[in-house]
Amino acid sequence: MESPDAAVSVITNRLRQSAEVTEAMTARASDIARAAAIIAESFRRGGKLLLCGNGGSAADCQHLAAEFVNRLSKNHERRALPALALTTDTSYLTAYANDHGFDGVYARQVEAFGTAGDVLMAISTSGASANVVAAADTARGRGIAVIALLGESGRLAEAADVAIKVPCRDTQLIQQVHLAVEHLICELVERALFE
Repeated sequence: MESPDAAVSVITNRLRQSAEVTEAMTARASDIARAAAIIAESFRRGGKLLLCGNGGSAADCQHLAAEFVNRLSKNHERRALPALALTTDTSYLTAYANDHGFDGVYARQVEAFGTAGDVLMAISTSGASANVVAAADTARGRGIAVIALLGESGRLAEAADVAIKVPCRDTQLIQQVHLAVEHLICELVERALFE
């Protein structure tokens, strides 16, 4: 087991790294603002937000969908906003994966639930998750805007209308910044629609 001093050093270094990557995202502020504007406009016109990702990104999908359906800020008592995490129906996910493999699991849901004017938020720290990229491709083919949250590179960026890239390769740090970005997007949407 590490000594308390060694643990403090690890903690200090990781928090500093997190702060540096978060600070670097100020250069992506216009991308974040564009993403929020696209989502707000979709909601204004009766559209919905679909979200997909794997692992920690799947958890982010659930988290963000909950913020939109419920609310982010206690300062905004508002109507529910239609956001759906495509990551939560285990019966469907396991049936499709069992019958066809996992690569098309989200694309099929986009086909089932998505309509022109909706938005897909596709989250992948690597930017290369085959099932997330396939969902983005399917969405684009159906007139659904795609917002991608990813690390510094990956095929997903090419399939997106707005790609919000975290300039980092460390999965932990990318995920931390993704959560901050997701909260910012939700806050901006609430401000756009309800202030």
